[in-house]
Amino acid sequence: MKVKLLTTISLLTYQLSISQTEKLLQGKVISNNAPINKVEVINKTAKTSTRTNELGEFSILVKERDSLLFFSKDFFFTRLRLTAENIKTNNLVVNMVIRAEELDEVLITKMKLQKVTYDAEKVKQIYVDKIATDLSGYTGVNDGRIRNSPHIAFPIGNKKPKEKNEIDDRFKKHATAYCTPDFFSKDLKLNAEQKELFLEFCDADPKSKKLLEHPNVLATMDFLYAKNE
Repeated sequence: MKVKLLTTISLLTYQLSISQTEKLLQGKVISNNAPINKVEVINKTAKTSTRTNELGEFSILVKERDSLLFFSKDFFFTRLRLTAENIKTNNLVVNMVIRAEELDEVLITKMKLQKVTYDAEKVKQIYVDKIATDLSGYTGVNDGRIRNSPHIAFPIGNKKPKEKNEIDDRFKKHATAYCTPDFFSKDLKLNAEQKELFLEFCDADPKSKKLLEHPNVLATMDFLYAKNE
C-alpha cells in the first residue's frame, strides 16, 4: 500500500514539474488569411517578447496559463491565456482584426515665409507715376473720381504675435498609440476622465521622457502598471 502511494505521489510530482517547465511555442499571426509582419508578441507573465517575421511566424518560451499579448499599431490589441492544449499542439494561429482608419489629429508644421517689407519711397513713387500717366483729367469727361485727393499713407506695423506656450504632450501620444483603450479600461481599471488625469500624472514623472528615447511596448506597459499601483 505504501509503495503504491509513493508511486502515485512521484507521478503527480513529475507531471507537475513537466507542466511548469518552459516550452518553445511556435505560432503564426494572420489577418484575413494574410500573415502580419513585425507584430509584438509579449509573454506578460514571463516578461519576455519577440516579433513575427515576414511570414507572420514567431517562437517564444511559455508555460501553461501564461498570458500572451499581440500588439501592432494597425490592428486591435489581442490577448490569449495559454492552455495545455495550445502548448501540446504547438501550432498556434492568432487572427487579428485590422483597425478602421480614422483621423486622430492634424499635425501643423511650422513654415518659414519670406518677410513682407514696406518701402515708403517706392510706394510714393508708384503713386506719383500713376498721376503722371493719368490723362483722364484732360478729356473733359467726369467719371466720378475725385481729382488730386490727398494721399494718406497708413504705416504697416511689424507686431510680432505672442508666442503660445507649447505643451509637451509627446508621452501622452506615445502611451495612447502603444496601448489600446482596452488596456486602460480593463487592465488599469480607468474610465475616460481618469485616463486623462492618469496620463498627466505619468507625464510629470521624468522617467516618462526616457521611454520616448527608446520606444518599447513592454517597457511602456510596465511603467504604466507601476504608476497605476
